[in-house]
Amino acid sequence: MLVRAALFIREPSREEYYTVDSGPGIEHAKSLVTTGVPPLLRAEAPHKLPIRTLVAASVGNAVEWYDWTVYATFSIYFATQIFSAEDESLAFILTFTTYALAFFFRPLGGLLLGRYADLRGRKQAMLLTIMLMAGGSLVIAILPTYAAVGWVAPILLLLARIAQGMSLGGEVSSVSAYIAEIAPPNRRGSYSSFVYISTGAAVLLASLLGAFLASTLADDQLASWGWRIPFLIGAALGIVGLWMRRDMAETEQFEENVGKAKAIKNPLMLTLRDYPKSVAQLIGLTLLSTLCYYTFFSALIPFAVKRNGLNDGMVFWALSIATALFVVLQYPFGWTADRFGRKPQLFVWSGAIALLMVPISTLIRPEAGFGSVLLVFCFGLGLYAMKSSIAPAIMSELFPTKLRCLGIGAWYNLTVALFGGTAPLVIHWLGDIGHSSWFFWYVSIGAVVAFITTLTLPETKGLVLK
Repeated sequence: MLVRAALFIREPSREEYYTVDSGPGIEHAKSLVTTGVPPLLRAEAPHKLPIRTLVAASVGNAVEWYDWTVYATFSIYFATQIFSAEDESLAFILTFTTYALAFFFRPLGGLLLGRYADLRGRKQAMLLTIMLMAGGSLVIAILPTYAAVGWVAPILLLLARIAQGMSLGGEVSSVSAYIAEIAPPNRRGSYSSFVYISTGAAVLLASLLGAFLASTLADDQLASWGWRIPFLIGAALGIVGLWMRRDMAETEQFEENVGKAKAIKNPLMLTLRDYPKSVAQLIGLTLLSTLCYYTFFSALIPFAVKRNGLNDGMVFWALSIATALFVVLQYPFGWTADRFGRKPQLFVWSGAIALLMVPISTLIRPEAGFGSVLLVFCFGLGLYAMKSSIAPAIMSELFPTKLRCLGIGAWYNLTVALFGGTAPLVIHWLGDIGHSSWFFWYVSIGAVVAFITTLTLPETKGLVLK
């Protein structure tokens, strides 16, 4: 039955009379009464970012990277506390070996915790990863010394680092999938940018804390007890993150597809059998991504200070400013990827690194000033922000929901372990044989691989996840 409803609608500037026809009832008329404007004339409400949810999801990622940075920063102080002080050189080697070993547990964590996230939920996996990371940080903070318990101390350190390595492997895939799945398709890049906002902020916090403690405590105080402070802070941050995540809702994508995930018998082989192109694309992009991260956040520092004799304070401040720039650029680049597409940014990022990495590296030389060092760090991290801002979105768009966390967790973390974890060792080895500059050619080759990989990608701006 056709129903005709006559309504007076008052607008800010005038009063108008609308006659509204509807088929089975007066739903359109009810809409007019409720909203004050007819459906066709009603403007779409501005989108409001779920800031609390995004922060809660990203805070675990921040805790993970804070703890990893703190370990690298303060290892020079606790090496002879946890390992035998009789051979200082061996103590440092064993401390850094423990750091490196944790990298190779990342793929295992990505595989196991990724599968857990696909079966039990993204939220449950993120609660587990942050507990593992905070627990590992607390164990390190209260470790007994080698002088007190002998080899029990380094064994406990290794177990704590293994837990943290597995935790980070599972965290990356879970938080990437969670944020991608709660985001509207046309805003997935903007939502994804929060992941590396937290990463950059955590690295900056850890670095600034290191500078603060180094300037306020004497070396013997740092070596005896001061190094424990950052790990206690990391454990406390983990508890805060756990509290923030407790009320997060599970994603609708997971709930609708959990049955499909449970029906899969061999998920890792399924990624290779049914999604080999996605696996190759993930590896191709992650290869350059992880080289960028560990080159500019890690490997370039000893190259500048040890190999070229630059002042460590100058290098630190240049990196800190560039890290702040990296954080600031995340959301704008996430927004532009939603507006103009993912591929243009990936082409600029990989193309510029391929062409300019070697020339820009020549600015790091013994007579380099602050401006030159700052330019190198800003160049690398500014370009890297174009990729990192949308990395969770891109990775999540490569795999279906039933395999998303396992697909990301296994293959992303394997690539990071092979190329990211070895970057400082490669540049150090090349320096020892007198060819430090070859490392930057190595990064450029990785950029060519990423550029070619981008050519094979479909444009996924606005894509509805499968």
